[in-house]
Amino acid sequence: MKFAAIHANVTIHPATRLCKLFGASSSGYHEWLSRADHRLVRSKAEQKLVRTIEAVHVGSNKNYGSPPIADRLRGLGFEISDSTVARCMRKHDIRSRVKKKFKVTTTSDHKLPVAPNLLMQDFRAYRPDQIWMSDITYVDTAEGTLYVCGIIDLFSKRIVGWHAMHAMPQELVITAYIRARRNRRPKYELIFHSDQGSQYASKGFRTILGQDAVMQSMSRRGNCWDSAPIESFWARLKTECVYWYKFATRQDALATIAEWVERYNNARAHSSNDYATPIEFEMAFAKVSGNV
Repeated sequence: MKFAAIHANVTIHPATRLCKLFGASSSGYHEWLSRADHRLVRSKAEQKLVRTIEAVHVGSNKNYGSPPIADRLRGLGFEISDSTVARCMRKHDIRSRVKKKFKVTTTSDHKLPVAPNLLMQDFRAYRPDQIWMSDITYVDTAEGTLYVCGIIDLFSKRIVGWHAMHAMPQELVITAYIRARRNRRPKYELIFHSDQGSQYASKGFRTILGQDAVMQSMSRRGNCWDSAPIESFWARLKTECVYWYKFATRQDALATIAEWVERYNNARAHSSNDYATPIEFEMAFAKVSGNV
């Protein structure tokens, strides 16, 4: 830039002579000088923004693109748009991993009792432990398939319990539920929603829910939209974690998933949570409701 070159040499030659040499006006140079403080402030603000973007990006294992990073920044107090974050990431070559497609499978071909759909795609929850949603997915390893059952709290989008096994007996979902119950200890009426899978319809699982006075709800057969929040969670798990590894053993996959779930609960900001992470959102609710 002409003015910058002029300024770099004013200690050697007069500014007037340098302006003539570079074909610039003296008034323009002095106006440029008057805005120096503003440029310095803007430069420092950009440096702070870039450092924060990089921190969030690394914290997501370099999976986040500009929209989720912008969500997280807004949760941290930045007043910023998705497009501004995108421009900053392009300028500083901060790139997210390219995500692969995933597939969803369900098995509900059985003659076990099926619970009614209590949600009908109304996923609103007004307190923690009001609605839990669960589903099963699978992870391939060189040792064989690892089946994972997860349970998400619809209030905060937090994973409250999960379990993984080499097969899909009813114990898979029972153990995940027992872990969630132990972690959360629900105090009020709870709805447990899932698909019509035989594990969820099994006598053993239905008995445990009945003992805890939990109302069971099930999606309509073949309708993945009835369980959209947990499907969305599996999509994130697959595209941000599972698809980037070739697991030698089920234990390797288990350890990697455990680390990712912890990061999801502590670092994944959601626009539905006012750009807070699941744990931050629950802490804010506890503070407001006096349950700290």
